[in-house]
Amino acid sequence: MNTNNMVAMILAGGRGSRLFDLTKREAKPAVHFGGKYRIIDFPLSNCANSNISTVGVLLQYESILLSSYVANSSTWGLDMKGGGVYALSPREKDESNLSVYKGTADAITQNMDFLDNAEAEYVLVLSGDHIYKMNYERMLEEHIANKADATIAVMEVPKKEASRFGIMNCDEKDRIIEFEEKPANPKSNLASMGIYIFTYKTLKKFLREDEKANSSHDFGKDIIPAYLNAGLKLMAYRFKGYWKDVGTIDSLWEANMDLLDDDNKLNLFDPEWKIYTGDNLASPQLIGSKAKIDHAYITQGCTVNGEVRHSVLFTDSSIGEGARVVDSVIMNGAKIGKNARLYRCLVADNVRVPDGMTLGKKDSKEILLVTRKLVSEGE
Repeated sequence: MNTNNMVAMILAGGRGSRLFDLTKREAKPAVHFGGKYRIIDFPLSNCANSNISTVGVLLQYESILLSSYVANSSTWGLDMKGGGVYALSPREKDESNLSVYKGTADAITQNMDFLDNAEAEYVLVLSGDHIYKMNYERMLEEHIANKADATIAVMEVPKKEASRFGIMNCDEKDRIIEFEEKPANPKSNLASMGIYIFTYKTLKKFLREDEKANSSHDFGKDIIPAYLNAGLKLMAYRFKGYWKDVGTIDSLWEANMDLLDDDNKLNLFDPEWKIYTGDNLASPQLIGSKAKIDHAYITQGCTVNGEVRHSVLFTDSSIGEGARVVDSVIMNGAKIGKNARLYRCLVADNVRVPDGMTLGKKDSKEILLVTRKLVSEGE
């Protein structure tokens, strides 16, 4: 399948307020994950591995760092002739004076000139803040084979959790016949993953109509229902791999902890589907003579002189002598002092935990976000 006529548009402008201090100065897709990666690396790597050559990253909130990061298309092998990664921020235009994206659909509407210039036949719309690996090429194959107007990736979720998602109700051939936005009593457990393939010619017409309408300019709330009301053919694409929306501290911690599972479906060591990232040229890791390590994910540049159990250490973090870190995520550049104790914590970038400080509880159901403010107040 030739995916050169499909352009990917990654929605990466969300504020990510439920991640609190982690997104005060950077957009959620720029948040670090899994030691050396950023969240945005996953959809970008999926595009590269799926042979998609042209990718637009739609930026808004705290966009400077993310814009600079995605500018290097070669990181993901997307620097070939005629393609690349393009940072697309809201632009003020003569005819509309728009300066912000008013919704997910509006973000695409404001960049239809980009899609026109790329001669897009199909448009792949992605979220920039999900952790997963997916072959979009296979999804496009089904979209074309089904002669669909739109194809939506779905996955089965536990029925008791279905009310948290947009739910796609389908017939026996997986044609979507009804969409329910976070229903109190869901009719099925097929949750939308926020991954769409549209035939561009049709999408363009509906975006133009939505632009003039009094709506929230959102794919889930407006465009998908409009397609259904018009009787267009919407198909569900069933995904059975690993996928997680890391929009909260707990879910971000859980996704990092999942890397330690023996049956880790994400598998960042898979040579057949690599996740690419910007290499910061950190030094090698150093494991000291007094270190004790049990089931840990330790990245380049880390220094460990204490005890680490069932934890993930990000680039350039360090664990002091006598310190004990259990069930925790230690993000980039964080320093854990001598004889400190951390249980079920997520330590933000560059935080310094003082010698002897205890944070978190072994049996707590909640994850403690450790920030500079928390540490300074605890001293």
